[in-house]
Amino acid sequence: MAVALRPFHLAIPVDDLSAADVFYHGILACSHGRRSDRWIDYNFFGHQLVVHLSPEDCARAQTNQVDGKAVPARHFGVVLKKTDWAALAAKLTDAGAAFLIEPGIRFEGDPGEQGTFFLLDPAGNALEFKYFDDLEQLFAA
Repeated sequence: MAVALRPFHLAIPVDDLSAADVFYHGILACSHGRRSDRWIDYNFFGHQLVVHLSPEDCARAQTNQVDGKAVPARHFGVVLKKTDWAALAAKLTDAGAAFLIEPGIRFEGDPGEQGTFFLLDPAGNALEFKYFDDLEQLFAA
C-alpha cells in the first residue's frame, strides 16, 4: 500500500538557542516558524524541527560501526535529491564544517547504496544527510 508522505515533527534538546539558530537558520538555511525564549521551530527541508533549550539533555551519542564508519546510534536527517545533497555538502565544505563523517558513498555496489555525510549541531545532536540514485533502495534488504 502506497502512503503519501507527510512532514515529520521532531523536537531535540540544545544547550544554546543562539548557537542553534546560527547552525539551523544561518548555515543550513532553515526558515523560522514560531519561537519563544525556550524553543524555536524550523522548516527543516519540509519537516518541522523544534529545538528546545534543555542543556541537561544534551549528550553525544554512542556509535556503531556501519560500513566501516563510526555512525552515531542516535541521529536524524533527511534524504535529499543527489544534486541538493552535493550542493549542501559543497556549501558546508566551503564553510569549513567539521564533518563527523565526510561526504561519501556507503554500501557501494550493494543494496542500499547511498551518498551520506554526518555532522553535529552545536549541542552535539548528530545529523545525517543522504541521497539514493535509486530511491527504491531506501528500504533495500
